[in-house]
Amino acid sequence: MREKLEAKKKVMERMSMCSKLAKEDAKKQQEQLSVEVRSLLLAGTALSVARKRLQDSNRLLAGEKGYVSLRNLQKRLRMRQQYMISQVSLLYPVKISVGPAQEQELELFPSSSKSGSSAGSIPANQGSLTILGLHLTLLPFKKMSFFSDKREVQRSATALGYVAHAASLIASYLKVPLRYPLRLGDSHSFIIDCAPSIEPTSSDPSSSTELLTSMKHVEFPLFLEGQDITRAAYAVFLLNKDLEQLLNFIGVRSLGPRHLLANLKELVRTIQSSEYKDT
Repeated sequence: MREKLEAKKKVMERMSMCSKLAKEDAKKQQEQLSVEVRSLLLAGTALSVARKRLQDSNRLLAGEKGYVSLRNLQKRLRMRQQYMISQVSLLYPVKISVGPAQEQELELFPSSSKSGSSAGSIPANQGSLTILGLHLTLLPFKKMSFFSDKREVQRSATALGYVAHAASLIASYLKVPLRYPLRLGDSHSFIIDCAPSIEPTSSDPSSSTELLTSMKHVEFPLFLEGQDITRAAYAVFLLNKDLEQLLNFIGVRSLGPRHLLANLKELVRTIQSSEYKDT
């Protein structure tokens, strides 16, 4: 009987230890559950606040100044832009001239971007383009001498002045600051390249490693008369980059640096399309 009693005591001690461990584990689980409950309460509060904000946003969107109203306002703005750009196209019409005396457009720099747009590339047999009846030809920018046709040089400079003015007007109507600003002067217009200028901070050769970087405004002529051919060609390249910037702004890819007038025509055509109003 004594042995049985000792065995039962040991069983009771083990059961008491197990009960104590179970009680401690239950207490820990209770504390963890309390933390989770508090987290759920906080999450529920945040969800309630978010739901209220969503309801308020839905009411605002459905109100007088909601999404539909904003879309209508944007549509009216696009229609106004289309009207203003149509005036530019009337002022500086870019048309196709097909005939025996066809002239090529400027081809000065290799293409630096993929050509193409929503309308596709221009067919080769489409003829040359003119702006206000003037061709933008390749010859004056390739060869300039004393015996060059001065009238042809003047016509090209005038055509570039037209393109510059048209690009400036379109940029102002679209509220797009041009990367290369223009200084308009009809057939003697300039384009500005804000290139970084690096200069030493001191005349001491030992301090030549300390350089001061600033923005230097360099003007390039959009005409050839009395100007360096390379500078004039670079000015045309920068002008086309401005047109490319405007094309990218409305979601159209440039036709390439060889197509100055074609890029201007594509810019005007895209803005005047019905798709532009609904985008």
